[in-house]
Amino acid sequence: MQQPEFDSFEALSEPARQALERGDYGRCQQLLAPLLEQHPASSPFGGQLRLLLATAQMGQGNSAAAAATCRSLRACRDASLRSQAKDLQEVLEAPALERPREWSMTLPSLGEVQPLEGQVQALARRRRRLPPPPPAPPTGPTTAPLGFALVAVVLLLITALLGGCVDLDTSLRFTAPGRLQISQTSQSSTGHPLPWQRQLASALQFTPWSVRQDHGQLSLKAPALPAQQALDLLAATVEQGATLAAVDLPTPQFSLQERNWLLGVRQDFHGSLDLRGLQALPGLDLKLTLEPWPQRAIRKAEPLAVEALPARQGRPSTLVWHVQPGALNQLELSCWRWSRLGVGALVIALLLGLVALLQRLKLAAGFGLPQLPA
Repeated sequence: MQQPEFDSFEALSEPARQALERGDYGRCQQLLAPLLEQHPASSPFGGQLRLLLATAQMGQGNSAAAAATCRSLRACRDASLRSQAKDLQEVLEAPALERPREWSMTLPSLGEVQPLEGQVQALARRRRRLPPPPPAPPTGPTTAPLGFALVAVVLLLITALLGGCVDLDTSLRFTAPGRLQISQTSQSSTGHPLPWQRQLASALQFTPWSVRQDHGQLSLKAPALPAQQALDLLAATVEQGATLAAVDLPTPQFSLQERNWLLGVRQDFHGSLDLRGLQALPGLDLKLTLEPWPQRAIRKAEPLAVEALPARQGRPSTLVWHVQPGALNQLELSCWRWSRLGVGALVIALLLGLVALLQRLKLAAGFGLPQLPA
């Protein structure tokens, strides 16, 4: 039942609202005067009308009258209107702050300004009296700043030496068919850990790698894993190390194919490292160690040859492949790994066949079957 009454109140105050929006504050107050007499400040509609009146009074610059209008709304039954009137009253009655003199710019009056035409004529006469400018100094070929160039070259050499003096050795140990164990050691020639070594050790904390940092030597060792999983782990670690060293390298490619023929396993290993984005720095030594692999297993190695280390006491035959920075490095290996169980079963089967053959020859010679003594 109150909605039509509220709509009628809105319709009554609409002309005053439109006058306020147009900036006609005097007209707004004239339209509000009869409505204010009909609706006291205690009613909600009377409170709205007085807020409109306070806004119009503020628009005319009459802050004191606007504050008095806000104080009259203390008797309003609408708590929201009382709160709005109180906030507006605090703003209106707030003390004015003094503006520092340097915050404003004062323009002189036009009567105090000297004519610009006279200043321009005086400046032109002064320029005509000035002596001619001195001749420009002679120019010739630009001389290179040797001192700065020497300092830059020395800094570049120091940076290259400190960043490249590292020996990185990655070892692949084929423990059993289908199983592979990887370890990696990076040794700084300065005896102090390099920044990328610290970052790599921190990044590999929650991976299968066991990390050990001893001054300038960082040792990584992974447990024996399935071959493809171990090779994927190695490729991801190499890629992460290149990223930390700010070197853009393609993802390394490692693969191992095995064929089991009971008597032995045929293994074909392929590795590809594209280091064309890595510059060759002095003191940088990269190598890949594979064990146990014989020298006859080498099918392809470029651009550098593979060094074969023969088997010794307690150490199997090993292949050491030195990787060259700034080039595409490829390695292909292929060999047989004989199974002791399979070869032993074959030998036993051959011996049994030989015994059966001898027994048959003995029977054919007339010796007959062996008998117990009478």
